[in-house]
This record gives sequence, C-alpha cells and structure tokens, in this order.
Amino acid sequence: MATDLHWPMNPRTYRAVKAPHAVHVDGLIRSFDGRRVIDRLQLDIEHGEFVALVGRAGRAGRARSTLLRILAGLDRDIEGTVLVPRRKAVAARTPQLMPWKRVWRNVLLDLPGKPDRALAERVLDEVGLGHRTTARSRTLSDGEAQRVSLARALVREPDLLLLDDPFGALDAPTRTAARRLLGEVWQRRGCTVLLVTDDAEEAVLLADRVLVMEGGSIAHEERIGIDRPRDITDPRLVRLLRRLAGNESTVREDLRPR
Repeated sequence: MATDLHWPMNPRTYRAVKAPHAVHVDGLIRSFDGRRVIDRLQLDIEHGEFVALVGRAGRAGRARSTLLRILAGLDRDIEGTVLVPRRKAVAARTPQLMPWKRVWRNVLLDLPGKPDRALAERVLDEVGLGHRTTARSRTLSDGEAQRVSLARALVREPDLLLLDDPFGALDAPTRTAARRLLGEVWQRRGCTVLLVTDDAEEAVLLADRVLVMEGGSIAHEERIGIDRPRDITDPRLVRLLRRLAGNESTVREDLRPR
C-alpha cells in the first residue's frame, strides 16, 4: 500500500521502510501560539482496525480534531513522524454539502478525473440512499445529509477513513441507525477507521480499540474483544464503560461506578 509521509521536523529521524501499520505516529508535536496541543504522541493503528478516540471537551477535543487534520494531510506544521495511507478520506460532524446540487453530484464533488453518475449511485445504494440520488441536498434530513457525507468519503475508496464526530448533531434514533450503518460498511470494506467521538457508548459499540486522549497524548487504552453486533447492556461493556469513566467524562451517569 502506498504511504503518504508527513516529513518529520528533523529529517534524520526518517526511516524509509515499508509501513507495517496503516497509521504510524512517532513523537508527534503540534503547537499553537507556543502551547502544545499534541505532545509527543505515539500511535499505531493496524490495517483494517477500527479505533475510537474519546476524551474530555476543551483541550483534548481540540487535540483530537487536530490529530485528524494532521492524518488527513490538512495540517503539516508539525514535529515528529506521521505515516498514513495515500488514499484517505474524511467525514466530519457538519456534512458541508452544496445545497443547490443534487445528491449524486455532492458525492462526486472534488473527485479527480471525470467520474460518472453510476459511481455515485453505487455508493449511495451502499449507504441506503439510492432513492434520493436526484434530490436537491437542501431537502435532506440531518441523517440523510450525514449519509451523503459518508458516501462522499467512501467513493474515494479510502484505505483510511477519518471520522470527526460525524453523528454528534443527530437525534438519538437517527444516531443509532447511523452507527449500525457505519459498522456494516466497515465490515464490508475492511478499511482502517479512526473515529473521534464524545460518546463512550458509541466508541465501545463500534471499535476494536478505544483510546482516551488527555493532555495532548494517549492516556489510556481499552481493547474490546467482544463479537459484533454488540449490546450496550452486555455486562462486559458495562464494566468497560466503568473503567473508561475513570479516564474521561462522556459515560452516562447510570453507568458510572457507585
């Protein structure tokens, strides 16, 4: 798999080797106005692994979004080394669709070359929106708009899918349906996924591994060896959420240790 190298500040730290991981981050530092938002971060993600990144709002929230921007190649003012697949795509909390364009045209927006409508229709079918192909984007519900955003990422055939709290603005039933869809798409495609979320339940339902970010680095990690589909009332998940409760603040009050 081709890799996209974000050059380290010190070129002597670069080693020209094949990437054994889908994502490799070594000693990453990102500062704003002299303050480190990401501080010597170390991270490896396996090929095909689904990783969720949680943490408190504020500095940790900014650090998580900054990390996604760096992995996406949108922020290169860094120290350290970052190796990621060349083919990557991002879906964010705000879909950022062109409201006057038809749905299929939004899916193909900024795609290189001259892709045809059939390509958009295939991926829209995959996310359950084949019946909305010709609709104007301004007529979509919030859940439909988020699925179009996911389709726009998937149409790029990414080896790495970066998700920045994509379901955060959805109501509870729509969010549950969106989670299920994402899990199904990931299992079919087998791409590597890094999901930033403020919802610990979402993290443990979807991910192979949950990372807690604190102080600009990874402070805690939980591996989830539970078969899918998962039930949030499963005692094993309840225990896992209780462990996470000591490391971040997004767990429901009724699941906190008494």
